[in-house]
This record gives sequence, C-alpha cells and structure tokens, in this order.
Amino acid sequence: MADSTGQNEDIGILRRLRSGDGDAFAWFIKKYAQQVFLCCRTVGLDADEAEDVASETFFAAYKGIGKYAGRSKLGTWLWKITYNKAIGYIRQKSCRQKHLRQLQNEYTEPEFSVLPVQETEIVWDAVKKLPPDMAMAIVLYYRQDKSIKEIADIMKKRQNTVKIYLFRGREKLKEILNDKIEGF
Repeated sequence: MADSTGQNEDIGILRRLRSGDGDAFAWFIKKYAQQVFLCCRTVGLDADEAEDVASETFFAAYKGIGKYAGRSKLGTWLWKITYNKAIGYIRQKSCRQKHLRQLQNEYTEPEFSVLPVQETEIVWDAVKKLPPDMAMAIVLYYRQDKSIKEIADIMKKRQNTVKIYLFRGREKLKEILNDKIEGF
C-alpha cells in the first residue's frame, strides 16, 4: 500500500509541476536542492558556481518537465540535467580561468591537520581530488545509491565505462588515502 500511495503522490506532484503550480515547484526544489548541489560540487564547481548551475538546472527542469517520460526516477532525471549543466559550465570556462581558480584554491585551502577528523570526511575530501568523471561515478554509486545503469544514463556513458570509472576511482582513492596516512 505504501508504494502505491507514494506512486500516486508522485503522479500528483508531476501533474502539478506540469500545470505550472508554483507550490509544487517549490517542493521540488526543496526536495532535490541538496542532491543538485552535491552533483555540482562533485564535478568541481565552487559554491557560487554550484549556485548558478543549480539555478540553471531547476529552470531547465521546469521547462522540460513536460518532456519527462518517467522512464527513470525523477531524481535520476534531475541528476542527468545537473550533470550536463555542470559539465557545460566547466567547458565554457577558459583554461586561464581554470588555472587561476586552481592556484587560488591551492593557497586558500587550510593545511592538512593532524587533529582528529572523522574518517568519512577524509574519504569524501579525497573523492574531491579525483578526476570529475571518477568522482561523479563514486558519489552516485556510494552516496546516492544509484545503479550502474542509472549512473550511465546520468553521465551519458556506457555501463562498462562507468564500471571502469568506479574501479579506477577506487584505486586512485587508495593511493590518495595511503599518501595521507603516510603523512602522519
């Protein structure tokens, strides 16, 4: 019964979204804002850039909700839009801006501290150092509990490519984490 009620609620929200109901759209943004920002940050955008891309993402979702066919979960559909918007944003930036941002981050990040830190924070900080595709695959798989197929749909990659990203990402994480442990 709970599944059919939830399914009916989703259908009702979709109808309201498609009719242009502002309250339904506010609910939609509230429900998915954290996931959208996580996707943006995982790809490598800073907070301001993530905010810009999130706005573009929700605007695109609002305009495209009529085209949502329901072949995937609503959250998966939104992840795909977010990922595409974030990658597009990165591509639009010039190489000079990228290098400048990297230099600024290098000099503004606090030094690694030996103070007690939760293990999960260390791991997710290490994930941020992975190439964007590997980081995205790992976040979607381990944090968002997406299947390989859903990740492939979101990233517009083949399932085997996603598996490779996950494998290589885990290997790189081991290297990064071993370097941190040796630094103690």
